[in-house]
Amino acid sequence: MEKLLHSIGLMNLAKWTHEIVTLLHIVLILVIAWTVIGLSQRAIRSFRQRITRGMDNREQIVRAETLGRVFRYITSVIVSVIAVTLILDELGVAVAPILGAAGVVGLAVGFGAQSLVKDYFAGFFILLENQIRLGDVVAIADKAGLVEEVTLRYVRLRDYEGNVHIVSNGLITTVTNMSRGFAQSVVDVGVAYREDTDEAVGVMREVGAEMRADPVFGQKILDDLDVAGVDKWDDSAVILRCRFKVQPLEQWNVRREFLRRLKKAFDARGIEIPFPHLTIYAGVAKDGSAPPFRVEGPDGSAARS
Repeated sequence: MEKLLHSIGLMNLAKWTHEIVTLLHIVLILVIAWTVIGLSQRAIRSFRQRITRGMDNREQIVRAETLGRVFRYITSVIVSVIAVTLILDELGVAVAPILGAAGVVGLAVGFGAQSLVKDYFAGFFILLENQIRLGDVVAIADKAGLVEEVTLRYVRLRDYEGNVHIVSNGLITTVTNMSRGFAQSVVDVGVAYREDTDEAVGVMREVGAEMRADPVFGQKILDDLDVAGVDKWDDSAVILRCRFKVQPLEQWNVRREFLRRLKKAFDARGIEIPFPHLTIYAGVAKDGSAPPFRVEGPDGSAARS
């Protein structure tokens, strides 16, 4: 029978028919994969544009674009892997051993590049949760400064002295953001023990009210001066604590201006801003008498006091 089919060419025809069907299946898989990738990327791009259309903040727009690229990349990888798997199956290639080998290779690569993978995962959630934004002042991984760049792998900071710090996202466990929503400008003021603390607090409130009425600093201060009162008894001073609720990143400017004005107000009222005092104790004999305290004169001679 086979000789008869070969003689009329039907065996070759059947073989070619199977190969043509396989080729058509492969083409169909590629077309479907290409279509799914295109549609998914277009949908993600349209969704991102719809979200950013009402945004005025440039940093939020950049963050949305970064997340959009990440989701498009993930979608392309997933669809491509599925398409390659289906094509190999059509070609008669055993997929299970390849997947097993790929799993072993992926595990080895994962162990070798686990810090890099950790950076990318951490960076993804930092962007997704909007923990850090461009222009924020943050403290992360024992470094603090102004955020100049946020990527999936690292955060770039510039501190007050101009030093640039590149912090890998995998090292970020705690984010201290000093510029989100509003800030508190905390000021500790020391006055001498002989001063009336109520009078000193009154002067502090007056200076705070003047700053609230100032055309420049009034825009930076969101609420009246909040005086906590006597915070502690220090070695040479009574510490009074207060704070201003201010615009983000203005806490340092407001604090400096408040201290400058308060120094002038204390000077005008005669309120002492103390410096460390040292009391010298010469000691007492067992019978209760105190030895004379000897002080050197200007000429170097010893004198009793």
